[in-house]
Amino acid sequence: MSKFRNLIAGSSVSLVFVFALAYNFADRNIATIPSDLRSVIADNDFDLQLIALANATSAPRDTSSPFGLGRQALPEEIAAWDLEISPDGTGLPVGSGSVLYGEEIFSEQCGMCHGDFAEGVDNWPELAGGQDTLADEDPVKTVGSYWPYLSTAWDYIHRSMPFGNAQSLSDDDVYAMLAYILYSNDIIDDEEFVLSNENFLDIKMPNAEGFIIDDRPQTEYPSFSTVPCMENCKQAVEITMRAAVLDVTPEDADQPAGSTNNIGSNLDSEQVATVSGSDSDVSPSGGDILNLELVAAGEKAFKKCKSCHQIGDGAKNKTGPHLNDLLGRVIGSEEGYKYSKAMLSFGADGLVWDNETLSKFLGKPKDYINGTKMSFSGFKKESDIEATIEYLKSFTK
Repeated sequence: MSKFRNLIAGSSVSLVFVFALAYNFADRNIATIPSDLRSVIADNDFDLQLIALANATSAPRDTSSPFGLGRQALPEEIAAWDLEISPDGTGLPVGSGSVLYGEEIFSEQCGMCHGDFAEGVDNWPELAGGQDTLADEDPVKTVGSYWPYLSTAWDYIHRSMPFGNAQSLSDDDVYAMLAYILYSNDIIDDEEFVLSNENFLDIKMPNAEGFIIDDRPQTEYPSFSTVPCMENCKQAVEITMRAAVLDVTPEDADQPAGSTNNIGSNLDSEQVATVSGSDSDVSPSGGDILNLELVAAGEKAFKKCKSCHQIGDGAKNKTGPHLNDLLGRVIGSEEGYKYSKAMLSFGADGLVWDNETLSKFLGKPKDYINGTKMSFSGFKKESDIEATIEYLKSFTK
């Protein structure tokens, strides 16, 4: 037993020595916590230093903040971030830009997505055309057809465009680009036009009256807030006139229900023939018979062409030539329009616009006439090509 006691005693002494030695060295590597710990952290934290610098300015501290941080923004600081342009011209900067310069800027900065003529490329939105389509099943909503205020376009272009390089345009660039968009939508027709802050409010957008103010809080909500009637709510019904007296129902009791009373019996045979032929699908020229269903489909497909071409009464040359009486016309022969050399060369060879040439051109314009100025890439569907040609025929004398 004596040996065991000696072993225990020796081990205990060794453990006490080891613990004392460990405590001695461990205590040397522990720093004392500073009395002002926050100041030490702030000295080594750059973000906290910025916050402290902001609070050290002469502007009053915002005492309403639950943490007592920050201050009210100064008017000049708010103005530096305020890019809003209101419909009444509030916020509009001084500047100007012409249609011609806007065409250059637009082609360089926006053409790859929206097309050189604002007609839209692939699935990118169109910015021109679409007039008289808002009631259609598939309306074309562009700056010219849909936007009610010009200030909205200025605000958006200046704030968010061009894509990937927003707010890189100068104020004059924005004015010029917007002038070109107005020109592409036929809102202005002078290519020498200069848009500026002075004549900005003179521009009236076609759809300015197409939007309404939501007045439901004033006109409808009060009627929903009244106490509902719970008893004796039905109003008395008073009979003022019989239907037979009002001529709503036939007075002849022997006349069967649903009879038309020989409607049209007083028309002579010539009048009947005129009425029956009023919906004829004969072409205006009196030649080929038009397929009216195709004409209707072609009118929808032609929306992609409206931004550059006009057709119908009063049509004139614009970005592209007017398309009245196109079928049978020698290619590149419309007077007063400056065609590309490639288009003129086709006309010099005696080629005319017919079903075959139009089908090839509308499918892939640049493949059929290499060097054409037209930026439209062509219809993807044969049905659209066929319908568009039928629509063009309806404007051929």
